[in-house]
Amino acid sequence: MTRARSLVLEALERSAEPLSAAAVFSGIGEACDQATVYRALSYLEAKGRAESFVLHCDEHGTERYYSAGSAGHRHWFHCVACHRFVDLGACRLGGLVAELERERGVRVTGHALYLSGLCTDCAASQPVALETADRV
Repeated sequence: MTRARSLVLEALERSAEPLSAAAVFSGIGEACDQATVYRALSYLEAKGRAESFVLHCDEHGTERYYSAGSAGHRHWFHCVACHRFVDLGACRLGGLVAELERERGVRVTGHALYLSGLCTDCAASQPVALETADRV
């Protein structure tokens, strides 16, 4: 593996939450340019060493986030107030996916899931609860 790919993978493995390409680039300093970071992320994802999802955040816009793929497929919670991510653990949708495949005759080859809302700290400091009508 090239030095740049190793640095990018190490940055993902050190982080407790998903990182944007810009955050990876900032975290590895002057070791390589931004285009190299994007190429390394693409390579690592293609090899199963990283995974990504696209998140839309009112404050930060739409951005792709990456995490190390060595821990298996994971789902995330995104706090809309502080922009923190909380690891929801390994994917538990296997039964649902199998049921959908059986019922609908489709073959699922992948999925991405993240939940949004307020983390414990932000929820405690919010004077008004989020509207439940916005829940999906």
